Amino acid sequence: MSTAPPRFDPDAVLRHLTRRPGVYEMLDAAGEVLYVGKARNLRARVSSYFRGSGLTAKTLAMVGRIQDIRTTVTASETEALLLEQSLIKDRRPPFNVVLRDDKSYPYIQLTTHADFPRLDFYRGSRRRPGRYFGPYPSAGAVRETLNVLQKLFRIRNCSDTYFRNRARPCLQHQIGRCTAPCVGLIEPAEYAEDVRHAVLFLEGRSEQVMHELDTAMGAAARQLEFERAARLRDQIGQLRRVQQQQDVDGASGDVDVVAIAEQPGGLCVQVMTIRGGRLLGSRDFFPRDELESGAEAVLTAFLSQYYLGQGGAVREIPREVLTSHAADDAPLLARVLGEVAGRRVRLTHKVRGQRARWVRLAQDNAAQGLAARLVDRQNLAQRFEALTLALGRDESVKRLECFDISHTAGEHTVASCVVFDENGPLKSDYRRFNISDITPGDDYAAMEQALRRRYKRLKAGEARIPDVLLIDGGKGQVSQAMTVLSDLDIAGITVFGVAKGVTRRAGFETLIDGATGRELALPPTGAALHLIQHIRDEAHRFAITGHRQRRGKAQTSSELEGIEGVGPQRRRNLIQHFGGIRGVKGASINELARVPGISTRLAEHIYAALHAS
Repeated sequence: MSTAPPRFDPDAVLRHLTRRPGVYEMLDAAGEVLYVGKARNLRARVSSYFRGSGLTAKTLAMVGRIQDIRTTVTASETEALLLEQSLIKDRRPPFNVVLRDDKSYPYIQLTTHADFPRLDFYRGSRRRPGRYFGPYPSAGAVRETLNVLQKLFRIRNCSDTYFRNRARPCLQHQIGRCTAPCVGLIEPAEYAEDVRHAVLFLEGRSEQVMHELDTAMGAAARQLEFERAARLRDQIGQLRRVQQQQDVDGASGDVDVVAIAEQPGGLCVQVMTIRGGRLLGSRDFFPRDELESGAEAVLTAFLSQYYLGQGGAVREIPREVLTSHAADDAPLLARVLGEVAGRRVRLTHKVRGQRARWVRLAQDNAAQGLAARLVDRQNLAQRFEALTLALGRDESVKRLECFDISHTAGEHTVASCVVFDENGPLKSDYRRFNISDITPGDDYAAMEQALRRRYKRLKAGEARIPDVLLIDGGKGQVSQAMTVLSDLDIAGITVFGVAKGVTRRAGFETLIDGATGRELALPPTGAALHLIQHIRDEAHRFAITGHRQRRGKAQTSSELEGIEGVGPQRRRNLIQHFGGIRGVKGASINELARVPGISTRLAEHIYAALHAS
């Protein structure tokens, strides 16, 4: 017989609490952290949770679960703020405002090639040699900027391996987006000038670029170089059009604008990134706020987590952060950000002129983003509820998994598993399985292998067991699923196959019940079928993407894999040296022998193997 835990006595803890700054952790009966907070005065802050009135319903619910309080005294409030963010990131407590964003931000990278550097998309640690511009708020913003740069300055973006092995200009040159340095159609000095102008543009100094181009155009016209003058004229016109499309502030500046919008059921924080006075783009975040702390408190928690590290990385901190609301502890936060950045950082919310327009724009975008998310969430909730009723389940469907198989004539088979919960696609739980050791084209065996690998891991606690398992296929695939679940002794999962039906058209799918084998036809316009179609199509997309990647990888190395003495490292060296399998096949024995790790004897063996037919 289980007994309830003893009632928590806060007075015993409060009597011994210090009034110094520090961090407190609220723990439940299992010792799990419910909430982490910082305080200038630990005793006063912790005591406020146990006062007789003034607490919200959700705060009272959290307090009712507290069974212990753990505190850490710090030397200053600044140290308390930094420790608080570290603990939130590590513990992920359910009642804190939590920013769910573990992706690094993308940059534009200028490589260090001696004569012809390239500009390209980059995400990850900035330890590689080169110069970085950004961060940009999204991959789309980077690609849009790179597209503009290619049109304006025609800097190459191809890989160095591709660049070294070109014999004639590529399509990028033919459509006017590259000057073809790979085949010597531009001198290094002239290319370097294009790179310099691109860098000035990325630094927000486009007016200087236009002035220099205008001067060069006049000089070309005086020297009767009319074709060059016309190219410069067109370049200036393109640059002017780009400037008109962008929101440019004459005062310049590196600024982030952070605005928050609230509605019952959720909140949205938008970050607009402005560098060199240019609006680079924006991104929406939907942090969790279980305690309904209010805009000011949410903004403080968001800014702390956003700039003071996610996944161990610290984001670039601009000189000024504009906010739609006055953040709690704004002076402390600005001081800590300044210490991390190594210079003064301003945190302001009362602004005028262009900065005020930026804040209003960010607020409008946040409101629109939140409205769209709430509509999507409501639609998803309706679809999950409709699916529960359609499948005749007593308990609500909370989690779905769907499997699909993709291959080409039985080769390079890949199985996909996608997961949906009530918030939509749960991409962190997606999985792919490379299928091997089966008869080519045997979809039943492929499905059996994928399911067995997946549910062995789920049974071991890798992730939650789904409420409903959907299989893209008919009775044979469903039978494989039921066998696997039975063998692994996993119960409580509703299994359905999604068959395409006689017409094989969307809206005419038939569900096959794994438990009874009976067929179930859902209304073609119903919310339940729409949810099934959504997850089925996502599983199909995810499987095809994985199959194409596996097939592409095999096509670049398969002809070398069967050659004795050519292991992974030597295959890699050959592919990199010649730019692909076609280059390897076109090389002579002497050229093959120049590759690191390839002797003359091995080169002869490789050449003979590749030209045997």
